[in-house]
Amino acid sequence: MRRSRFAAYVGSLLLALAAVLTGTGTAQAATGPYVALGDSYSSGVGSGSYIGSSGDCKRSTKAYPYLWAAAHSPSSFAFTACSGARTGDVLASQLTPLNAATALVSISIGGNDAGFSDVMTTCVLQSDSACLARINTAKAYVDATLPGQLDNVYSAITSRAPNAHVVVLGYPRFYKLGTTCLGLSETKRKAINDAADYLDTATAKRAANHGFAWGDVRSTFTGHELCSGSAWLHSLNLLNIGESYHPTAAGQSGGYLPVLNSAA
Repeated sequence: MRRSRFAAYVGSLLLALAAVLTGTGTAQAATGPYVALGDSYSSGVGSGSYIGSSGDCKRSTKAYPYLWAAAHSPSSFAFTACSGARTGDVLASQLTPLNAATALVSISIGGNDAGFSDVMTTCVLQSDSACLARINTAKAYVDATLPGQLDNVYSAITSRAPNAHVVVLGYPRFYKLGTTCLGLSETKRKAINDAADYLDTATAKRAANHGFAWGDVRSTFTGHELCSGSAWLHSLNLLNIGESYHPTAAGQSGGYLPVLNSAA
């Protein structure tokens, strides 16, 4: 009797081990087709390990969509997010893999439409007043124009992939405030954080109106902003300007991936 119980116990262990090794366990169970859309925060700019065939889109094997696909083994994975993408670029060149079988779609988009790069350039090179003025211009764009552009993208996703669960991911706040930090003034840092909140609020509202899940990364990045001493974002990098103010590999795995895991 004891031997039988022991044999059964060993057998269950072996079955569990086989499931892990072959990917048949529940933690490794395959999901339906997954399509990752969006801009540089989704393609993985700043995290390195870029896929050669992705060219200037700079899709990374350390980006959250790639990490999610590696962990969950979807039946297919299409990674079309691209550095510098705006809403119009998503509509023009990223939606082809979507179809009625698509089970999951993730996307971050809107920052480039709102002038992210120009805002940061202005705030780095010019005065506090110039920085605040440029941010106010971006906020006006978010109020008047961006909602319609997001609606166009979200409607197109629903039309092409009517059965998909769609997760819209936002952007982190860039700076930890109230600390001594070289670089931008506290006034600029606070204004940039407020702008990120403004963009996230507008994007979350449009996502909700389309029945999409909202992935808020601000909480996971808390404590890992610039000036925190443990940043998951690149500061200004004069040797590689394109990676400036983008998540590091740790930001992708520790900031974005957990949010997609929860929302998916």
